[in-house]
Amino acid sequence: MLINDLALFVRVADCGNISAAAAEMDISAASASAAIKRLEKQLDTSLFIRTTRSLRLTVQGERYLIHCRRALSDLALGEQAIASDKGKISGTLSLSVSSDFGRNLFVPWLDEFLLDFPQLQVRLHLGDNISSFYHDKIDVAVRYGKPQDSNQVAFPLCSVDRVLCASPEYLAEFGVPDSLEQLIEHNCLFYKLDERTHDQWQFRRDGQEYKVRVTGNRSANDAEIARRWAVAGKGLVFKSSLDLADDLISGRLVRLLPEYQGEPVDLYLVCPGREHVTPVVLLLREMLRQRTQALSKSLGQILAVKKS
Repeated sequence: MLINDLALFVRVADCGNISAAAAEMDISAASASAAIKRLEKQLDTSLFIRTTRSLRLTVQGERYLIHCRRALSDLALGEQAIASDKGKISGTLSLSVSSDFGRNLFVPWLDEFLLDFPQLQVRLHLGDNISSFYHDKIDVAVRYGKPQDSNQVAFPLCSVDRVLCASPEYLAEFGVPDSLEQLIEHNCLFYKLDERTHDQWQFRRDGQEYKVRVTGNRSANDAEIARRWAVAGKGLVFKSSLDLADDLISGRLVRLLPEYQGEPVDLYLVCPGREHVTPVVLLLREMLRQRTQALSKSLGQILAVKKS
């Protein structure tokens, strides 16, 4: 049984189309179709149900897909281990990172990380929609919030609060809110995650929790746009303190209502399965833990001084 046939079977299952999978693997559609038929003959079973308009897995195909993914991942892990034994970290790593954290923090850190491992290649996916590990061929993701899928492996990196901010220019024109109730009088800036607009903001004070439904004239499916609008003086923003770190430190944004703690958020490094926890992923995890926790500590000290 050829490894390439197994890899092709997985890509056809992910794409739902033989021609698309063949194009990705740089082979002809005829060769791909022949490889699938060869694999089905060896297994003595049909892996796909074919119609003139669609291609979907049979029950046997779905079961076999699980084992194929594991086998291919184990082979990749073995190759990575050999490279590591030779004192090298090499190969290609596909990363998915949220837009704001990715552009403003992760990309510069990644540049330094790659200086230590020149044999490593990365494919970076930036965006706030959660990527499909299998469809988008993602090896590891950096995301806020622990994943619900118990098959995924989630390494905690750091825990921070969301903070309420606005630019000095906005506050000079529209005033500084001195209570949560006054937030409804201000233009609030939203972003959408998984088709849900974050227009209900949660706070804590003295053990009590508060929820405020706010309104505004701007919403984006990219959280960084909400931050840019805030810096440009268009309204109030409520985001992770990590995402706003440079703006808070520089004074481009000012924290509001510091007596209230914003909703806590946890940052995770997530792999689709244990077989994806490779040496390079562990090195990336340690780098991100050190960086995010150090920045969070420094930011906490700065905000505490400004609060006092």
